[in-house]
Amino acid sequence: MKKLSSQILMSPRITEKGAYLSESGVYVFNVAMVANKSQIVDAIKETFKVTPRKVTVVVMPRKQTQTRGTNRKGLTAAGKKAYVFLKKGDTIDLV
Repeated sequence: MKKLSSQILMSPRITEKGAYLSESGVYVFNVAMVANKSQIVDAIKETFKVTPRKVTVVVMPRKQTQTRGTNRKGLTAAGKKAYVFLKKGDTIDLV
């Protein structure tokens, strides 16, 4: 069963590091945990009409945290992010 591009590309990661990388043609997206590189490439092509040069996928594990005031313990959310490298001159408008 083929997944829709909206199910694969969940959202762009709007961070300071992401803004710095976007100046050099690298964009960062939150992607589904079950997505692989070829699905991410297809979703980028379908959604933004550009062909990525390279895609790097990073899995972010869950981490234990503790609140400052009440000392309650919890877990951060696990996730997967994709760094999408575009050809020179190609851009993605995220705003």
